[in-house]
Amino acid sequence: MLISELQYELPPELIAQEPAKRRDASRLLVLDRSTGGLRHEVFSSLPRLLPAKALLVMNDTRVLPARLYMVRRSGGRVEGLFLREAEGGTWEIMLTGSGRLKTGEELQIDGSTRRLRLMKPIAGGVWLVEPVPGGAAVEILAECGHPPLPPYIRRGRHDGNTDVKDEREELDRERYQTVYARQPGAVAAPTAGLHFTPEVLSDLRTAGMETAWVTLHVGVGTFAPIRCDDLAEHKMHAEWYDCPAATAEAVNAARAEGRPIVAVGTTSVRVLETCADESGHVIAGSGWTRLFIYPPYRFKVVDDMVTNFHLPGSTLLAMLFAFAGREAILNAYNEAIRERYRFYSYGDAMLVL
Repeated sequence: MLISELQYELPPELIAQEPAKRRDASRLLVLDRSTGGLRHEVFSSLPRLLPAKALLVMNDTRVLPARLYMVRRSGGRVEGLFLREAEGGTWEIMLTGSGRLKTGEELQIDGSTRRLRLMKPIAGGVWLVEPVPGGAAVEILAECGHPPLPPYIRRGRHDGNTDVKDEREELDRERYQTVYARQPGAVAAPTAGLHFTPEVLSDLRTAGMETAWVTLHVGVGTFAPIRCDDLAEHKMHAEWYDCPAATAEAVNAARAEGRPIVAVGTTSVRVLETCADESGHVIAGSGWTRLFIYPPYRFKVVDDMVTNFHLPGSTLLAMLFAFAGREAILNAYNEAIRERYRFYSYGDAMLVL
C-alpha cells in the first residue's frame, strides 16, 4: 500500500476541539463489514449493538500530565513533552522552541522551583535530561505537568503567568483520560475508550458481556506521520505493553467457545495481535511492540473493533483499512463527513462489526 492511498479530505471545522458534554453522548457510526452498511447510533447504545456474549478488551493505561512549560535563563520559552523515564532517574523529553539549546543548560519549570538539566541531545528534538531536584517522574509531572493534548486540539498559549490559564485545562485533565485508567505511562490517550462511562460498563455486564484489560502506553509516535511512499518501508514506533495472564486466559476461552473478541481501540488491537501466535492463541507477556498493521495483514484474534476517526496518512488509518477494507472505511468516513461527525481524539466513534 502507498501513502497516497491513506488520504482523505476533512473540513478543518470537523476536528473536535472539546469533548462531548457527556462521554457516552458521542455519536457512533456502525459499519457492517459483511454488507458495507452504515447505521447512525449514539455511544450509550453500544451494549445492544455488540454481538451476544462478546468479550471486550480494553486498554487501562493512564495518561501522564506530560506537557511541561519552561523558561531559559535568557528568558526564552521552551515547551517539553515527557516521553519516558530512563536510567538513573533521567528522562527522555522532546523539547521545542527558543533556538539552540545547550548541554548543561538548566530550564526552569513554570510554577515550580524544579528545573531540568540538559544532559545530551538524542535525536529529532529529544533530549536526555535530569530533573533537579530528582524524584519519581510520575510525582514530578503530577506537580508540574499539563495534559499532553495532540497538536490539532488548540488551547491558549501558556505564557508563564500561573494566574492566567486556559479555563479548559481542568476539563482536559478529566476528559483526556478514560474512566477506567489505572496504569500511568501514556503520553496520549487511547481515545476509543474516552466514550465509556460507568453506566455503559454496567450495561455491558447486564447484557452478559465480559471485559478484560491490557495495557499499552500510547507514545508520541501515534501522531507521527508516515514519511515514506511505500508503507512496507515505514519503521513503526515502539510502545510498551502488558497482557496479563488473566486476559490471555479470558481471550483464549472466549475464542474456544466461539464468542467474539471486541477490541476497544487500535491500542488494544496492537497488544492482542502482538501476543498471538499464528493460530490466534494469546500468550501473556509484556515488552515493547513495533507491530505495524496495514493491508494485507491477517488478523488472528480481533473480531470487532470500537475506534475513533483517525488522521489521514496515519498508521491507525492503515490498521482500519486492513481490518475492514479501504473502500468500506473511506465510504464510512465520507458518510461521517456528510453527517458532520466530529473527528480525532475528542471526536465521535465507530463500531466496526
